[in-house]
Amino acid sequence: VQLQASGGGLVEPGGSLTLSCAANGSTSRINAVAWYHQSPAKQREMVASIGRSGSKAAIESVKGRFFIFRDDAKKMTSLQMNALKPEDTGVYYCNVQLGPSHYWGQGTQVTVSS
Repeated sequence: VQLQASGGGLVEPGGSLTLSCAANGSTSRINAVAWYHQSPAKQREMVASIGRSGSKAAIESVKGRFFIFRDDAKKMTSLQMNALKPEDTGVYYCNVQLGPSHYWGQGTQVTVSS
């Protein structure tokens, strides 16, 4: 499975961005899909995930602001990010779980700054 992330950029505080991640290869057995955030000050951490059944989870700091979606037919996942804050700055990675393995996208940079 190969993942291609896109949608990052520069946005002012309070703005919105939507990240997308397209998968190719054999994706019929993908279980969880997640987005991770990595900044210079912090280790990579999962910010939101969505299971095969559609069940979602998000860390407290993004609840109500970030929303994760998946479209298995289109082999895509997206992360809608609203009310962005400077601390949301960093590289965002999509991740999929396929059996016991995890696959990563290449990362897309999000910068929140005025």
